[in-house]
Amino acid sequence: MNKLDTRLYFITDSTLYSGEEFLQRVSAALAGGVTLIQLREKERTTREYIYLAKKVHELTLAAGVPLIIDDRLDVAMAADAEGVHLGQSDMPIDIARRIFGRDKIIGATAKTVPQAKEAFEQGADYLGVGAIFPTTTKVKTVLTSTDTLRDICAAVPIPVNAIGGLNAGNIDVLAGIPIAGVCAVSAIMKADDPCKAAQELSSAMRDKLGI
Repeated sequence: MNKLDTRLYFITDSTLYSGEEFLQRVSAALAGGVTLIQLREKERTTREYIYLAKKVHELTLAAGVPLIIDDRLDVAMAADAEGVHLGQSDMPIDIARRIFGRDKIIGATAKTVPQAKEAFEQGADYLGVGAIFPTTTKVKTVLTSTDTLRDICAAVPIPVNAIGGLNAGNIDVLAGIPIAGVCAVSAIMKADDPCKAAQELSSAMRDKLGI
């Protein structure tokens, strides 16, 4: 696996869009410079999830950006995606690693230092930590303080990304915390122009966070 670039991590939400418009928005985000994409589908059947994952994978392969599948190792394997992201209630990371192989990407959600350490020890390649702010996505969130985010960054040697309601206008709360990147959902997904939104978020990260 090449060095993992989690800097501008785009997490999708297809619930508001037709299939065609959703794929257009993913394409636009890729054109805007996102470095990693997670396909997150909480409501679709397994067959629908696999079908959409294959469609999105065509786009990400063309752009040279890894595709991560949320929650579902079976879908990730069926679509030959580059990675899977696992939450605290999903398959344990060490088991997923045995099934998925050493060369695939496994990300994990962590909200505490013990969770972060356990994920790293079990073989996670990166962590998503949050929610920093309340979110509008249909995902149950527990807010995580920036102090906890800072402690997690210090506790593990793998990339740590902040997630949860983050956009170009509020990421300054992360200044001085050694994160590897930012995860964005609504800031890109719901933007009038996802390409421009990704570019603006990337620029704000350089200016405000130095990454």
